[in-house]
Amino acid sequence: MAILELEEAKIPMTLERETNPWEAQAARFDLAAKKLNLDQGIWKVLRYPAREIIVHIPIAMDDGTIEVFTGYRVQHSIARGPAKGGIRYSPDVSLDEVRALASWMTWKCAVVNIPFGGAKGGVICDPKKMSQGELERMTRRYTAELIEFIGPEKDVPAPDMGTNEQTMAWIMDTYSMHMRQTVTSVVTGKPVNIGGSRGRREATGRGIAVVCDQALKALGMMVEGCRVIVQGFGNVGSNAAKILFDKGYTVIGITEFDGALENKDGLDIGALLLHRQKAGTINGFSGGKAVDKDELITWPCEILIPAATENVITSKNAARLQCKILCEGANGPTTIVADDILEAKGVFVIPDILANAGGVTTSYFEWVQDRMGYFWTEAEVNQRLERIMVDSFEDVVSYAKSHNVNNRIAAYMLAIDRVAYTTKQRGIYA
Repeated sequence: MAILELEEAKIPMTLERETNPWEAQAARFDLAAKKLNLDQGIWKVLRYPAREIIVHIPIAMDDGTIEVFTGYRVQHSIARGPAKGGIRYSPDVSLDEVRALASWMTWKCAVVNIPFGGAKGGVICDPKKMSQGELERMTRRYTAELIEFIGPEKDVPAPDMGTNEQTMAWIMDTYSMHMRQTVTSVVTGKPVNIGGSRGRREATGRGIAVVCDQALKALGMMVEGCRVIVQGFGNVGSNAAKILFDKGYTVIGITEFDGALENKDGLDIGALLLHRQKAGTINGFSGGKAVDKDELITWPCEILIPAATENVITSKNAARLQCKILCEGANGPTTIVADDILEAKGVFVIPDILANAGGVTTSYFEWVQDRMGYFWTEAEVNQRLERIMVDSFEDVVSYAKSHNVNNRIAAYMLAIDRVAYTTKQRGIYA
C-alpha cells in the first residue's frame, strides 16, 4: 500500500496503536504534511528513516558467562547536517521506539533551527542490573560495531535514558582509539574536562523553564502562585523542577517510578535533591506527603511537566488532567488520541519537539566548541540557549495562529517545512 493510501486508510485506533511511538510520530507527520500540502515525493522521503542499523553484541559478563545484547542506531535524516541523537539503555528499547525518537530528533533540530538531522540509538538491557565493567564492555563493543556510521560529520550521539557522561566518555575514547587521534566532537554530553560543555547537564531542564516562562507571558499568567507538577525526577525533571523553584514557581508535586510526593504549599526542591542523594529515592522526604503516583498528574495545577517516558498521557487519563499548560519534558509523553482530548479541554500544549529541545541545542553548542577548540562560560551557554528557545517558542506560536492549528501540529509543520525546503534545494541524488 502506498504511503498516501495508508494515510487515508481507516485503520482502527487500538490502544496498542495509540501507544506505539512510531505510529504516533507518523500520524502527526502525516497530518502536518497534509496541511502543508507537501509534495508527495518529499512526503515519501521524509516519512521514513534513511538508515536502520541492528547489531548483536556479545559481552563477557562478570560471572564468566557470555550474553548477547541487541542494539540499534537509526538515522532518520542528514539533509540539514550530521545526524544527532541520544543512546538509551533500557529493557523496553524497540526498533519502533528508536525509529520514532530518530524522527522526533529531526523535527526537534529543525524547530530550533540548528544544523543537525535526527538519529537515535538504543541497546536492550537493564543497566541497573549490570556492573560498571559490563556496561563499559557493552558500550565499547556497541561503539565499535557502529564505527563507520558515526563521527563528527556523520552522526553525533549523546546521553539518553540509562546512559550518562561516563557512557559518552567510553564512546569518545573507543572512537578515538580506532581513529588513532582524540576526537572529542564525536559525542556530546561528555564530562567537561574532556570536551563537554558547561551547562549541558542542566540544559533540557533549563529549556523547559524558558518555555514555561514564555507560556505564562502568552497566556497573561503570573509566576507567583503558579503550581507545577513534575512527572519524572531524573536529569530532565529534577533540573526543570529546581530551576522553576528558583524562579519562584510553586512545585506542588513530584512523581517517580517508585512513588510520589505532594505539598500544596510547595516542595523545597533543593532539600529534596539532597534527600534523594543521600537516600537514593524521593520516598521518605519529610517536606512532602506520599501520594499515588498515577493520580498526582491529574491534580489541579497550572503547569504539568511529564519528564519521564512515552505514553504517560493517553485516552485513559487525558480527560482527567486539570492543568492549564502541558509542557512535555519527555519525548512522546502524549498519545495522538490524548491530543484531541486536551485540545477540546483548551490545554495549552508545549510539544516535546519544542519543550525539551534545550538538550540538543546545548549539544550543538558543545559540538561547535569541540570543533573550534574554544569553550564558553556557563553564562554564555545559558544566554545563547535562552535566545534560541524564546525565538523558537515565538516561531511555533505564531505558526499556530497563522495556520489555525494547535501548537503541536504547528511545530511539526514548521519543522517539516524547513527540512523539506532543504531537501528540495539539495535535490535527489540518483
